[in-house]
Amino acid sequence: MIVWLIGLSGVGKSTIGKELYKLWKTESKPTVIIDGDEMRKIFKHNIGDDPYSIEGRKINADRISNLCLWLDKQEINVVCCILSVFKESRKWNRDNYSKYIEVYLYASENILCNRRALYDQAKKGLIKNVVGVDIKFDPPSDSDLSFNTGLNCESPKIIADKIYQKVQKFS
Repeated sequence: MIVWLIGLSGVGKSTIGKELYKLWKTESKPTVIIDGDEMRKIFKHNIGDDPYSIEGRKINADRISNLCLWLDKQEINVVCCILSVFKESRKWNRDNYSKYIEVYLYASENILCNRRALYDQAKKGLIKNVVGVDIKFDPPSDSDLSFNTGLNCESPKIIADKIYQKVQKFS
């Protein structure tokens, strides 16, 4: 099974993903966590502007989707923390993974700007290719779960618990 945690930078994908991974790995089946930023480093696709362009993001997304498929075919559970900019990639996931849960995480623009300096830098023109500023992000309309991770929201552990409850229903 693949659990796909998506949302803009700073929304808490990795933090919630790590909590979910801790819960899920206690099962007998192997479970791994994949983080989009870590995959960029592994594939040496994280230097300069090109990897963060639309084309570079598509390459990274396709690599991660295919890696998840390879793990899924080996019956390895995956918690994948990724921006997931491309609607067609999310559709491909639904069509190809044995079991797939898509979780959309979101927070207000103010919260995200307070959490990540890259938004302010992009708005000032100091950096480019930032999803949510100069690259459009279309929130998914058909996620299985969604959580606001802004102020006064549930803790990452509680959100991970709720996602894990959904995972258990699919198992």
